Amino acid sequence: MKDLINTRCGWAGTDELYIKYHDEEWGKLVTDDNILFEFLVLESAQAGLSWITILRKREGYRKAFHGFDVKKVAQMTPEDIERLMQFDGIVKNRLKIKSTINNAKLFMAIQEEFGSFYNYTLSFFPDGKPIVNDFKTLSQIPATSPESDAMSKDMKKRGFKFFGSTICYAHLQAAGFINDHLEGCFCKSTACDRHS
Repeated sequence: MKDLINTRCGWAGTDELYIKYHDEEWGKLVTDDNILFEFLVLESAQAGLSWITILRKREGYRKAFHGFDVKKVAQMTPEDIERLMQFDGIVKNRLKIKSTINNAKLFMAIQEEFGSFYNYTLSFFPDGKPIVNDFKTLSQIPATSPESDAMSKDMKKRGFKFFGSTICYAHLQAAGFINDHLEGCFCKSTACDRHS
């Protein structure tokens, strides 16, 4: 691992959890709706917080939200919300917990309409294909893009919460729809290898 330190995106830093996330997940195309829902839940939870905070609570979110089973999350009740407000494994924000349940219902509606959330996501991309950017420094990476603007605007219209364009862009990066690994990062060319 040490020989890779100079060829890894700088944001991964030295935190082992962050490094593992960078090396094994971030920027690798996700075609599986279950994983896309997990990323959507986690990215929405991140709003206003650091990503490492959410990564450290990922197992708590998995436990709180039925292993990210979208159907089970969509059926959660006000009693479940009260229970999760006492659960230390997640960020105890009532609006975010409620929005996760709300977003699960809307996620399923999109699956019904488009065949999958993956198909829906690609509908915002030119030629229906992921984008590979060629940035050399972290400062070149934008916070939003035309794709994240359009997708978040459409999702907001559908009723999604905590999914503005900046969060949407982070989601698209994480799930590999936008490959923002820096030039020279050893993950740059392998980022498209994951398909589930």
